[in-house]
Amino acid sequence: MKTQPYGIVCSISHACEVLEPRWTIPILSEMWAGSTRFNDIKRGVGNISPALLTKRLKELEKQGLIERIEDPATGQVDYLRTQRAIDLEPALLALGEWAQCNIEARQALQDTDVSTLMWQMRGLISTDQLPNRQVVIQFRFSDPNLEYDTYWALIRPKMDVEICSSIPGFDVDLYVETDRISLAAIIMNRTTISRELDAGRLFLSGDALLARTMDKWLYHRTNLEPHKVKLLDEDSTPMETHDAFRARA
Repeated sequence: MKTQPYGIVCSISHACEVLEPRWTIPILSEMWAGSTRFNDIKRGVGNISPALLTKRLKELEKQGLIERIEDPATGQVDYLRTQRAIDLEPALLALGEWAQCNIEARQALQDTDVSTLMWQMRGLISTDQLPNRQVVIQFRFSDPNLEYDTYWALIRPKMDVEICSSIPGFDVDLYVETDRISLAAIIMNRTTISRELDAGRLFLSGDALLARTMDKWLYHRTNLEPHKVKLLDEDSTPMETHDAFRARA
């Protein structure tokens, strides 16, 4: 027997009414990733104003999707997903997989925010795949009109990865020069490191071991078969040349 759509269409419509307001799904996804505090959620979501985030959190609490917990001793507030929100995980995962396979990579990644991307980088570097010593990686972006175009990842044994927007005072081990779409495409498995190097959208210099093993220590989503994913177009414009990039320093 042919499978029919789920029930009456209004069931889906009601779900859309809950999830449709802008930023609702990114907020839930960021909380799914582990953020529980207002500032962490804001930084992980990106260009959302504090007032709008406050409004959305109140709406999600009213809908029974999150719980607001305040420590009476410190006043610290945490937001936790309820089981109702946790039950959304398969639907959100399926939605993300559909986007990977059906929306062109450049269209899907064009709104990538560099500061948000680098904030998320704290959880995207596999420290167990790096040498057991302090490692400093500089990321420099060629995109125009950025508030900050250079960031440093400071990785130290048995410590959380730190992301700095000012020089941390240590020698740099690896220089990564790229643009926001190229780096986001690597992380989302919309392209590969070797492909971006060949296309001239990624340059690596410095420690040869770190450069050679970037595909091991930098997270990239692998939950879908590569041939099903819409890859970043090969004929897109390469970023400015390596020499020109250096000349701007």
